[in-house]
Amino acid sequence: MALDQSPEIEYDDEEENEGDGTEMTFIEHLEALRWHLIRAIVAILVFMIGAWFSMGFIFNKVILGPAQPEFWTYRKLCEIGDLVGIPSLCVDKLNFSLMSREVSGQFMMALTASAIIGLLFAFPYIFWEIWRFIKPGLKMTEKKASRGAVFFVTLLFFMGILFGYYIVAPFAINFLVNFQIDPSIENQFDIQSYIGVLATLTLACGITFQLPMAIFVLTKVGVVTPSFLREYRKHAIVVLLIVAAIITPSPDMISQILVAIPLYILYEVSVLVSQKEYKRMQKEAAK
Repeated sequence: MALDQSPEIEYDDEEENEGDGTEMTFIEHLEALRWHLIRAIVAILVFMIGAWFSMGFIFNKVILGPAQPEFWTYRKLCEIGDLVGIPSLCVDKLNFSLMSREVSGQFMMALTASAIIGLLFAFPYIFWEIWRFIKPGLKMTEKKASRGAVFFVTLLFFMGILFGYYIVAPFAINFLVNFQIDPSIENQFDIQSYIGVLATLTLACGITFQLPMAIFVLTKVGVVTPSFLREYRKHAIVVLLIVAAIITPSPDMISQILVAIPLYILYEVSVLVSQKEYKRMQKEAAK
């Protein structure tokens, strides 16, 4: 069975665009969407169950990783600090402790973590199901132009997740947990709050890394052009530096630059994507 077919609703291009004239009704579209959503939810549940039974390893090695001075990012910062002669970059202590303040706290923490991990790992399949629902309504030229969309969206998403987990989250956590108004105030955080910060920063980066795909769509609908993106490149750099300063509240410039460089590379990739799609659209219009 082809990837773009469903056992419930047939999704042949010929049936939708060039077939015998029997297009799907509104109710049939709803039925198709319902099955796509059901399969997506099942995928999330499968990964949630797997994460639940692996929670000991996941929690100790993955979730609590950025809360430990031995974390990979902190070790690399120490190496960079020694290399450039800035010992303050080295993170050898995180001034906080995690607590569970509710009776059901640890159970809810495990449930929340399992749901987040289930959503992360099921993301490629979820997007693929969404794409299967949308694709039959596209023209043949649009299908060709968007070939590989599932692959690139998934690739960018996981690149963003890794960037958020190894770069943004450690910088933010290190700054926030070591910030003290007065030495007499101890930092004792609820575990749910810690997981919330970690998940928010990581997922935000996963979404932010979809910038090239967003630019692709905006170029396709005529909102932006390659010349527009080049003209406002300097403005974009300022915005990227501001974004880097926001998501890395640490006052040192090196941390902000380490975050801003990948974001700038992402912007330049978006310019190339826009240029390629714009040229394709011009050729298509010239025919």
